[in-house]
Amino acid sequence: MTIEMEINDRDFLNSPPVKTVRFGGNVAEMLVKYKRGDCTDYELLKHQLGDPEIKDAQIINWLQEIRSCVTQLTKEHEQLIYTILRLQWVGRSQAVVEEYLAFLSNLVTAQTVYLCACLKMVVSHFTPKRVTICEAGVDMSDSDDEDENLARNFDQSHQALQLINRFVPSTSRFLMPILQENFPFVQKSSRTLECYVHNLLRVTVYIPSIRGEVLEVIIGKMLKLDVSVSRADIEEAEEKMEQNQGAEELNEEGLFEMDEDVVADQPSRTAVMGHPVAERLDVLMAVMMAYIKDICFVNGSLHVGRTKELLRHLLCVFDKLILPTHASYHVQYTIFYLCSFRLALAEAFLDHLWKILQSPSQPAVLRQAAAGFMGSFLARAKFIPVLTVRACMDLLLSWIHHYIDGHDSSGRQACCDISLHGPFYSACQAIFYTLIFRHRAILEGNMKKGLEYLQNMNLERVVLCQLNPLKVCLPSVTTKFAAITRKYQVVFCYTIIERNNRNVLPMVRSTAGGDCVTTNTNPLDSYFPFDPYLLKRSGQLIEPLYQVWEEPVDMELLPAKKRHQGSREDEDDFLDEDTPKTEGIVGMTPSSYDSNLQSPSSVGQLPESL
Repeated sequence: MTIEMEINDRDFLNSPPVKTVRFGGNVAEMLVKYKRGDCTDYELLKHQLGDPEIKDAQIINWLQEIRSCVTQLTKEHEQLIYTILRLQWVGRSQAVVEEYLAFLSNLVTAQTVYLCACLKMVVSHFTPKRVTICEAGVDMSDSDDEDENLARNFDQSHQALQLINRFVPSTSRFLMPILQENFPFVQKSSRTLECYVHNLLRVTVYIPSIRGEVLEVIIGKMLKLDVSVSRADIEEAEEKMEQNQGAEELNEEGLFEMDEDVVADQPSRTAVMGHPVAERLDVLMAVMMAYIKDICFVNGSLHVGRTKELLRHLLCVFDKLILPTHASYHVQYTIFYLCSFRLALAEAFLDHLWKILQSPSQPAVLRQAAAGFMGSFLARAKFIPVLTVRACMDLLLSWIHHYIDGHDSSGRQACCDISLHGPFYSACQAIFYTLIFRHRAILEGNMKKGLEYLQNMNLERVVLCQLNPLKVCLPSVTTKFAAITRKYQVVFCYTIIERNNRNVLPMVRSTAGGDCVTTNTNPLDSYFPFDPYLLKRSGQLIEPLYQVWEEPVDMELLPAKKRHQGSREDEDDFLDEDTPKTEGIVGMTPSSYDSNLQSPSSVGQLPESL
């Protein structure tokens, strides 16, 4: 779009305004009078510009005059400038929009003191305008979600921001705090949040220098939504909604035939989440995944440079926000989705996790979380081939055996102490969990070589070591791991499991209903970050990439608890055992083990870049 408009080419501007009433002299004369202390015409100008019924022709005439003397509009004229910035220019005629954009470019160039005010005005248009709805005699304010001109209004807002950024190179430094301050409250409507996040991501396309900060702000807000609602609450809300919809359909069937419009609307109804917080998160996850795909693919082909840059930004946000956040269930799938585009991306993510896990300079709680991410990612990502799974398991096992060697050579009596050996136990659980999901893929094709590989893992030494990892791993993991290793005669775990069960000390807790005896089945306070994805709309992109748990029909388990009867057809039965729901996080206790292990030469280091 041309910024310096050729006014003489436009007949509309050359012709006098029709039915336009103006009071006072021109703007230059008003400013002179205002400087002398005569404020009458100046106040009249402010009043006319603030009139909600002001005509387009009036706006254009005033803005043209104001532009001609913009260098005189210093800090003492801020009330006039703020009146102009409050002017509802978005959505007006193209002539008004172009004149207003030209005014903005002149203003920020001549008077940089108004830069932040201009930026705040533009950002205020990133959400639907507010309307007042009267319900039961009470005025309720909410966003106008049904405005059919939203797309056009957003386009005009971004034109303004691009103009400002072009004329003021330091715009990005002042813009980021404004974007953060104006982020809607997370309890706002999903449409308001969707519009704002969409526009924030759109800004990063033409101001790429702030992409990392923008992603951090957005993901931080999404994490607040994610951790504020539990999996059980989402599933319960879905069951209630399905029951209510079933009852409604049953009542409607006998009354009348549904018309075509209602039938056509059914898919959109079923995509809505029953829990309001889950619905907001689902909408934002869909926006984020659409953005990731648009950035990474150009004309249907993966753009390696742009994809690497986006992964770098997401990993920075992952380290700062996602990894330290306990029990987030959905936000981390943004990286899961990105890694599905190419194997090298998944390997880069795994390498990133591996470096955190084996680094003694990292806090123990983060090393444990990295191990949980690594095991869950290897187990659940369909797009990771067996060779990569084996390479990662070799890395983990080499580190685990080296850890055991260090304690065996010390001559000290090792004990099962999570505060000292938390990363070790988390790494063991990652191995067990990955093997549960991937053992059949390892054995497929060549059973003999697959069994040799399992035997060479030397899992017996891990299970029988004095640190006793089976004692602290989740019972659902140890039970299935024991059944699989027994079936293929890799290691026999049941004797150790039974001995551990006998040695578990129950805890007596006082409650309102009296004392109760409980057992801590999750001393590691661990969870699997890539447990089944519950959000419907964005989940359509995750489903084809996701490995669900399939119970082997010939696997002998210890007596299992009765499975829950849920309404979800695709329920992941692995969770039905006894995976505990935790609320706290493990204390940040540095590990006593110092390791600078490199990967075995036979496996090779995971790639650091694409």
